[in-house]
Amino acid sequence: MQRGERLLVFGGALTGAASLLHVGIILGGPDWYRFFGAGERMAWLAARGSPYPAVITAGIAIVLGIWALYAFSGAEVIRRLPFLRAVLVAIAAIYLARGILGIPLVLMVDDPYANQLRAKMTFMVVSSAVCIVLGLCYAFGAASAKRRGLTRSQRSQRS
Repeated sequence: MQRGERLLVFGGALTGAASLLHVGIILGGPDWYRFFGAGERMAWLAARGSPYPAVITAGIAIVLGIWALYAFSGAEVIRRLPFLRAVLVAIAAIYLARGILGIPLVLMVDDPYANQLRAKMTFMVVSSAVCIVLGLCYAFGAASAKRRGLTRSQRSQRS
């Protein structure tokens, strides 16, 4: 397995874990929403039985699950998915943007819960670093997938 493939497997495994974590947040309820940085409003809504936090969090879990499948597809662990390279590049761009822009965005949020600001900053710093690592995994993996794709097509032309 080449380095790009290994990076995609690593990125896919972390992304899959993040997807499962989001399912856990739904099951864990308000305290989990608070702990993982979703904010007091989401925790408050979850505590009152609103479906909104669960729907949003389930949507995120589904998207992350699909992203993990694309990473595994790019690593050739599962079959090739449609628009593979373009999707890997888009995922890399989203992760990198989230990682780079995460810190300034949290500083602009007016949080009436001053005690939670420190916890939110820690969460944003850690999650931003993770997003940058994941973005780089997907970016290098996409570049590797492109090179492997060119190599395969060149082999097909020679046959």
